[in-house]
Amino acid sequence: MRLVVMAVAALCCTAATVSAQTSQGKGWDANHNGWYMYFGDHQVRGRWGVHLEGQLRRNEIITAWQQLLLRPGLNYQPGKNTLLTLGYAYVKTHPYGGYPIKHAFPEHRLYQQVLVRQSAGRVRLQHRFRLEQRFMGQMIPSGGGEAKLDSWRYQNRFRQFLKVEVPLGRKTEEAHWYLAAYNEVFLHLPPNLGARVFDQNRAYGALGHGLGKVGKLEIGYLHQLLAHRSGRVLESNHTLQVGFFSNLRFGKR
Repeated sequence: MRLVVMAVAALCCTAATVSAQTSQGKGWDANHNGWYMYFGDHQVRGRWGVHLEGQLRRNEIITAWQQLLLRPGLNYQPGKNTLLTLGYAYVKTHPYGGYPIKHAFPEHRLYQQVLVRQSAGRVRLQHRFRLEQRFMGQMIPSGGGEAKLDSWRYQNRFRQFLKVEVPLGRKTEEAHWYLAAYNEVFLHLPPNLGARVFDQNRAYGALGHGLGKVGKLEIGYLHQLLAHRSGRVLESNHTLQVGFFSNLRFGKR
C-alpha cells in the first residue's frame, strides 16, 4: 500500500509542479481532441518480441487531423517484469488549434525504452523511461498554398511515464474492470533545446476492461499541457482516449 500511495503522490506532484512552472505569463490555446490507439507487445520467440503501435489523433474529437503516429519496435525481455524496446516512429503533424503551424510536416524518430512492471497486492504499476532522437521536417512554401520539405531539424527528448491500475471487483486478471491513471513528463535534451527544457505533460484517467487473452480496452480522459517551441504559447488539450492493448503471442511456444 505504501508503494501505491507514493506512486499516486508522484503523479499529482509532477503534474502540479510542471503546470505551475510553465503557466505564468503565457498565451493559452484550448483544444478538444480524440486519440484512437492500438498498442501491441507480442512475444515471438523466447525473450524476443515485437511492439506494434498505431495512433489516429484527431482535432475536435474526430472531425480533422491532429497527428498520425506509427511506432513499431523490437522487444527483449531480460526478466519477468522488465521489457526493453528499440524502435522507430513515423509522425505526421497537421495544423490545428488557435495557433496552428503553417504547414503539415513529417517526423522520423528512433527510440529506446525500459518498461518495468510492479505490483502492490492487486494494484499494478508501470514505469517507463524513453529516449527519442527526432528528425523533424522543416517546410517552406512552394506556391498555391502548398509546401515542400526544405531540411530536417534534429532534437533529443526524454520521457518519464508512471501508470497505476486498480482492479474493481474480484474477477480474474484477464476479464475484469479496472481504473487506470498515469502521468508522463516530456523534456527536451541538448542539442537544439529551443525556448525551454519542458516540452509537455500528460495526465490521464480511464476506465478499463480486460477482454480475456485478447487484451484490454481503455476509455478515458487525457489532459495534455504542451509548450510551443517559441515559448510564448501553451496548449491545454482536452482529449478523449480510446486505447486497445494486446499481448497475443506470435508464433509457437
